[in-house]
Amino acid sequence: MSKKEAKTDFFVQKLLDEAGIHLTPQGCDVREVNEALKTASKSGTGNVGFPEFCGVVGDFLLVIEDKADLSKHIHRDSKGLISLQTNAIKDYAVNGALHYARHIASHTQFHKIIAFGISGDQKHYRVSPLFVDDRGEYMELPDVETFISFSHNNIQEYYIREILHESTDTEKTTKEILKDAETLHEYLRSYGNLTNEQKPLVVSGILLALREIEHKTFSIDQLNGDTVTTDGQKIYDAIRNNLQRANVTPDTERNKLLSQFSVIRDTQKINEIDHTLGKTPLKYYTEFLYNSIFKNIRYQNSSEDYLGRFYGEFMSYSGADGQTLGIVLTPKHITDLFCDLADLKVDDKVLDPCCGTAGFLISAMHRMVNLTDDPTTQSHIRRDQLFGIELQPYMFTIATTNMILRGDGKNNLQNFDFLRHNPSQLQLKGCTVGMMNPPYSQAIKAKNPELHEINFTEHLLNSLVQGARCIVIIPQSSVTGKSKEERAIKQSIIAHHTLEGVITLNKNTFYGVGTNPCIAIFTAGIPHPKNHKCKFINFEDDGYEVSKHIGLIETPGAKDKKQHLLDVWQGRIQAETKFCVETTIEADDEWLHSFYYFNDEIPSEKDFEKTMADYLTFEFNMITHGRGYLFEE
Repeated sequence: MSKKEAKTDFFVQKLLDEAGIHLTPQGCDVREVNEALKTASKSGTGNVGFPEFCGVVGDFLLVIEDKADLSKHIHRDSKGLISLQTNAIKDYAVNGALHYARHIASHTQFHKIIAFGISGDQKHYRVSPLFVDDRGEYMELPDVETFISFSHNNIQEYYIREILHESTDTEKTTKEILKDAETLHEYLRSYGNLTNEQKPLVVSGILLALREIEHKTFSIDQLNGDTVTTDGQKIYDAIRNNLQRANVTPDTERNKLLSQFSVIRDTQKINEIDHTLGKTPLKYYTEFLYNSIFKNIRYQNSSEDYLGRFYGEFMSYSGADGQTLGIVLTPKHITDLFCDLADLKVDDKVLDPCCGTAGFLISAMHRMVNLTDDPTTQSHIRRDQLFGIELQPYMFTIATTNMILRGDGKNNLQNFDFLRHNPSQLQLKGCTVGMMNPPYSQAIKAKNPELHEINFTEHLLNSLVQGARCIVIIPQSSVTGKSKEERAIKQSIIAHHTLEGVITLNKNTFYGVGTNPCIAIFTAGIPHPKNHKCKFINFEDDGYEVSKHIGLIETPGAKDKKQHLLDVWQGRIQAETKFCVETTIEADDEWLHSFYYFNDEIPSEKDFEKTMADYLTFEFNMITHGRGYLFEE
């Protein structure tokens, strides 16, 4: 084995380790497979032949063949098929992997085999999977960058989506949530004539009231359209009981929430029996919510922000989608990514000063609680380690409801203007992680430079303890420093804090909003060292795409692409400069990958020949049209 091939083997082993996959090198720990490999010679002589790695994950057998040279990745025959000629099998990674997989399929009981041809090194490499069935027929699958999709937790989902081409439970759940939101919006519109702000408040209040069912102080059967004690009054009383039971304090906070929920008690139309429904709209809404969403929130261990989903859908139907207030709710895959980038620990304290419906706090709670099995620690996380601030009263009410439904966290939510609060006072909370999606485009609309997204970012950095991790999702224009105010804030930020890097995101991340976002990551309270190298990553190809009538959906490659991003961000692997540039910065720079990127890739012989051919064709056309040589005076 050459030195280069040994390096490739080590690199592949590293990729497997990161995904938690344990395969056997140069053989297989499954006796039946090991016996089959004794006659699997690439030369077809019937002698022994071993792939680089082989082993079982769940119901699947994985086979890996690698080559150090990228040009030895795959060889196709004249029909475009993967060649199974002896020389191709010997010399090319994908061809060799297919050979071993077909041999194992025909000599063992394994009928679901995924073969991988891998070539290159950790900076320039290709990983091409194939699915091989019991008849030796193969299906070529999209290239991947990591093995995360083939780990024990993910391989079945990959098989369903990418090989069987069926919807997974996650996709069905997303579609069902959107369908429920669409249906409920129609009910709220048709039977309630409720305003945009009232709709999510009615939903939130009913969900709180439903929590009282288990305490036998409320039941849906009580909602009978009584004109004396109305259905709205009964639900309102149940909400008040639940806020007390959830220990929402102080009284002023609880009363503030109750004032928002008074719409349920005081709106006459939803308290009167509708002749079409045969019941009050409130009872109809309550029955629908109990069956469609309450059980999901209550019993599923998920970081999904259901109320945020519902709110976003309500606004999208209304024509006034919250953007007038700069409200752009963060998708779940981004809130989860923040938790990964922050590398959350059990003892972290998390602050979101523009918390909206509490999407970041829900993801952080979910992640931190799952890091420990100790009930006391889990309770402490919910009660004492999550802090949120929200300016809009109705959004604050939704966020509080969201946290109550998740078990706790509501005592540390506050309803005030973050920018008007002294950051030194907020710093006393001891928060070690800051996460934020600030209001967008408010500086221009209000003609107030203080409302620039980068100003929110600096205010958050100043509100965290020294050494805290701070992650924000903001428009790309915020880090380019277009205005003099933004340039001054960028200068101030690196004078007191360290920029770790910026990740350019998919332009459709906030689908339908028209914002090109990026994620900026900082270390708070430590001035940016002059020689500190930041990472600027182009993550526009994140594995999410727009689906008609649904919006942004996850494709089979999303987990793999996210894992590759995290591997590069955390320094586990290097990447080509077209994905990641590491460089020092100046305050006047545009803090984006596109500003620092230069193409340092050595062109292949084929690329060089094409470029020369294009140039000579151009020269020939210039001459034949009587215009002479391009550089001739």
